[in-house]
Amino acid sequence: MKLELRGITKTFGALVANDHIDLTVEAGEIHALLGENGAGKSTLMNVLYGLYQADAGEIVLDGVVQKFAGPGDAMNAGIGMVHQHFMLIPVFTVAENVMLGHEETNVLGRLNLGAARKKVKEISDRFGFHIDPDALIEDLPVGVQQRVEIIKALSREARVLVFDEPTAVLTPQETDELMAIMRQLKEAGTSIVFITHKLREVREVADRITVIRRGKVVGEASPTATNTELASLMVGRAVELTVHKDEPKLGHEALVVRDLCVIDARHQLVVNHVSFEVQAGEVLVIAGVQGNGQTELIEALMGLQPRVTGTIELNGTSLRGLSVRKILDAGVGFVPEDRTEDGLVAAFTVAENLMLDRSTGAPFVKAGTLQRGFLADFAREKVTEFDIRTQGIDSLAGQLSGGNQQKVVLARELSRELHLLVATQPTRGLDVGSIEFVHKRIIATRDAGIPVIVVSTELDEVVGLADRIAVMYRGGIVGIVPGTTPRSVLGLMMTGEPAPGTEAVA
Repeated sequence: MKLELRGITKTFGALVANDHIDLTVEAGEIHALLGENGAGKSTLMNVLYGLYQADAGEIVLDGVVQKFAGPGDAMNAGIGMVHQHFMLIPVFTVAENVMLGHEETNVLGRLNLGAARKKVKEISDRFGFHIDPDALIEDLPVGVQQRVEIIKALSREARVLVFDEPTAVLTPQETDELMAIMRQLKEAGTSIVFITHKLREVREVADRITVIRRGKVVGEASPTATNTELASLMVGRAVELTVHKDEPKLGHEALVVRDLCVIDARHQLVVNHVSFEVQAGEVLVIAGVQGNGQTELIEALMGLQPRVTGTIELNGTSLRGLSVRKILDAGVGFVPEDRTEDGLVAAFTVAENLMLDRSTGAPFVKAGTLQRGFLADFAREKVTEFDIRTQGIDSLAGQLSGGNQQKVVLARELSRELHLLVATQPTRGLDVGSIEFVHKRIIATRDAGIPVIVVSTELDEVVGLADRIAVMYRGGIVGIVPGTTPRSVLGLMMTGEPAPGTEAVA
């Protein structure tokens, strides 16, 4: 099916999210839509999918102009969408999720789950997904949940499939598997719109690339274009894709962790006798495939895990057993893994989010009264310093793009006196311009003599930021190696194999 978007315009008040956008996707083509966070990519696809109504322009499928009053109309016309945040019900089975909204009944009026199971199995077998129709969604890994979303769309005979930032929540291995699935879909004749800001993925899988910047199409590019060329087109300026840093000026052992164990709510040992230290003025990156204990380790450092043994000391003071508030007050800055759930209050303004860590005392609160003038001046200063793209400090944080939400979190955490910065997946879901900004701030923090812990599953980020790398596997540290360690060695360590000349850290 050939898809044409002609002159699509969509505004939200004074904000022009899409400005007369033209886009053509040929039948059986993977067409990448590339752009920064907030460029208007997702808005354009939400117009296509019937979630938004365009203010101007038209949608054309195989030469016929379409009018979509909602997603149902778009699905009936052959358009499917795999959202960045999956639209699945965790307590339902795969089959129940696939049939949801398109329920079939038997002669007795009961749900025909057998038909749904059969459909899941047919599509799963065709693409080699190996998914149990009766499995509960909440029991499936993220990568498998995404395959369920794909099955859901294909079960409704989608001939144009939109992937909205599909790799934002995937591990490198799951990303490779998704790329293979997209090629299979293409070979089966499905047209694919691939929304992303990850240059390597675009060059690997796209047939054509359209670049959007600030709501407008600014050019088309070939997958043979260099990362530097694509990044410049996205951002509108030259972008540094490599992290530039001097040799670290190491100080004392600031954070010392010894024999740390964490037992989770299911009584499983998820952090297994972990020991390491971080010196003032260095970046220690904790690497590994998602789900090997990194999340629980950081939660233990931040006072978010109740069953912890071992020692955690910052500048000679024990942090174990302290509340999150007391750990933050001890000078620990925290950039959480999930900014929308743990880093921000979406219904609060940008200004309010910038004072969350310090909302109980001076300088923001005096004698129980919020100092609104001080807060406004502070917020405007941070919006400028951190280049937060917002209509104003009173805009709701939930209305910002992912990259700008992350800048709010960073601005808040880096705007107070720190003795340790902990940043987990600091650039997940961010575009190249935002990634460049975040990396520079992390290195600047390290160069100010502050110890930094970064948790990342992105190998480019790991080797770019790290002075040392601790690789985790099944809750333990396989080894701690220099930041110059080859990727091939790091990849082996992520499977549990110690690096040559090193031993697992117990």
